[in-house]
Amino acid sequence: MAIKEWVKLKDGQSIPVERALASFDQFVLHKREGDIEEVSARIDSVAQSIRLEHPDIADATPRRKARLVAIYLYRHKLTGIEASSEYRNLQNSFIGLALNSDARAALPLISVGIFCSVVKRFNLVAQPCTFPFHVYAIVMAPHGQTLDARPLNVDSPPEMMYMDPFRSEDEVFRNDLEAQLRTMGVPHGNHEMLLGVSSTAEMVRRTARNIIESIQNTRNIHDLRVSNDPPYPESDGALYSALWALLLLPDDNEALSQRARYLPYLMDHVEKQFLFDVQLIEMYMLPSFAGSQYFVQLCDALHAMRLGDSVPKQVKRRTPEVSKSVQFKVGQVFRHKRYNYQGVITGWDVECAAGETWMSQMGVDRLSRGRHQSFYHVLVEDKSVRYVAEENIVDTDIDTGVNLMRLAGRHFKRWDRPSKTYFSNIKDEYPDD
Repeated sequence: MAIKEWVKLKDGQSIPVERALASFDQFVLHKREGDIEEVSARIDSVAQSIRLEHPDIADATPRRKARLVAIYLYRHKLTGIEASSEYRNLQNSFIGLALNSDARAALPLISVGIFCSVVKRFNLVAQPCTFPFHVYAIVMAPHGQTLDARPLNVDSPPEMMYMDPFRSEDEVFRNDLEAQLRTMGVPHGNHEMLLGVSSTAEMVRRTARNIIESIQNTRNIHDLRVSNDPPYPESDGALYSALWALLLLPDDNEALSQRARYLPYLMDHVEKQFLFDVQLIEMYMLPSFAGSQYFVQLCDALHAMRLGDSVPKQVKRRTPEVSKSVQFKVGQVFRHKRYNYQGVITGWDVECAAGETWMSQMGVDRLSRGRHQSFYHVLVEDKSVRYVAEENIVDTDIDTGVNLMRLAGRHFKRWDRPSKTYFSNIKDEYPDD
């Protein structure tokens, strides 16, 4: 759904800004509210609440309509960011999270996206502005009238006003924006362009760049962890969304080589976590690199993935003899006896199947039970994949299902709370687990 929305933009179709921005949320939802249709429904609900609060809004002037919408959004914490919040928090770049958060959680671009989407429910045309380092909204007066509902010569350019829903409820005057541009040292000849309407595709690109910057900033500060309150998107899905957006909707001035720099990162995500998306790469990404060296490289990578995915997996049956030596099953959550981290089992071997070099480096033969004990392939909550001896596996009943599920979608269908285990999605390899 998300990629198809961006493909429409790529093909020159017009789509609402709310749908273009909500497409990012599709990559990080994990059963939360906030898919594209829910975002539109939430905006409809906000507009209806404004109508109930201001029954006469339908008869208000365009200027007053815009102001009433901005006032409602700001006072109900649907725009802006809390003073105590980190500006570059990853969640602030997702319109669905902002609309469903109890606190302000919307960067300027997301704030403007929400404002423009709500204003359109009141028959006004509103679009983001291309202003540098910030995002304003431009509200256009209807054809043939001013913003104050006075008649206007039909041959006159449409009257427009600027709003900054991120910072306030008030109108921003063009003279003040021009003064800011002069302070920045922007030549006067560029003012008209920078105070003009921005395309929806550009808003998608700017959102993608904001997401990447947030991820880089967060990783420099602390380890990204998933939490439920407030909603915090998982970084791999967020980065994956940004890569898709930048590759599908390149800037017109961006050289092919510049765009191609994102390809290795996208393909790494596909190979490790989103293998089912190979077909999407073939359908929507491959054609845009036709005739270039990157087309061949991409074809080779896709071929290798399909080939690897088609190789029959070794079936490991849990016979009575195996069950005696393999104590734990695929899907069980555990704690590491020595290092105390938590993880989930994704596979097992009756005894250590690693090479001699690895066993020597890891001191396997110095373990109390040595190499002739069961070893488990595990996925750890820090996103690493490890190979652990059975003597270091400690069963745990701590409920970590939601966090690990976001990392293990390829292995598990769902988390079963009563049994504190995951239901396996890889029955072809471990049919008895």
